[in-house]
Amino acid sequence: MSNLFDIKMVFTQIPDLLTYLPVTLELAVVSMIVSLILGLILGLIKMKKIPVLKQLANLYISVIRGTPVLVQLYVTYFGIPMILKAINLKYGTNYNANGVAPIIYAFIALAVNESAYNAEVIRASLESVPKGQIEAANALGMTYFQALRRVILPEAIVVALPSLGNSFIGLIKGTSLAFVCAVVEMTAAGKIIAGRTYRYFEVYVSLAIIYWIITIIVEQGIKLIEKKIRIPENAPAIQTDEGALNQ
Repeated sequence: MSNLFDIKMVFTQIPDLLTYLPVTLELAVVSMIVSLILGLILGLIKMKKIPVLKQLANLYISVIRGTPVLVQLYVTYFGIPMILKAINLKYGTNYNANGVAPIIYAFIALAVNESAYNAEVIRASLESVPKGQIEAANALGMTYFQALRRVILPEAIVVALPSLGNSFIGLIKGTSLAFVCAVVEMTAAGKIIAGRTYRYFEVYVSLAIIYWIITIIVEQGIKLIEKKIRIPENAPAIQTDEGALNQ
């Protein structure tokens, strides 16, 4: 039976795979941060219905969501150097694509892919904030961006967090495709290890266990954050100098 499946090897090679966990987490965290920034910009453009920019944002989201992330990784990895070469030929510049670290291409592709999905989540969350609160902020003399920072975003985050958490979990698993950009993260390391031992099944079982545990940890972290930022339904009334407010 051990010739078919060596369960001991599943656990003994996990430490070797975990040495590449920082690369996986770096890819996921940096890509998520960039995607949130892009997603917020796209979400605001769609919510405010800015002419031309809204149509461009819709096109961007449609293209990115309508194509596989694997294809986007290939396009980024091979397309950016071609664009830099074309710029060099046309303008006589000297941009060196060979000096770009492979992980940069993976960052770009994963962030762009995730931003298209986050844009819709963020837009829906922003629109869920009652207009009365925004009008009250305007009445207090706040600019739109002040209201966005102090009123809209804090409430929208509560609504968006579960969906963004799911997106982050998906992004962590999506980093396993970064090997097409010559990035050696956990999955790529697993392929290298399996190529030496020819125990591919055991390696992939090890990877499945690692990704599963990471997912559980992230899920629990998101639940904890949700609990911290959720506004209690039975929140106590604000006390004033004149006495307690009527409930």
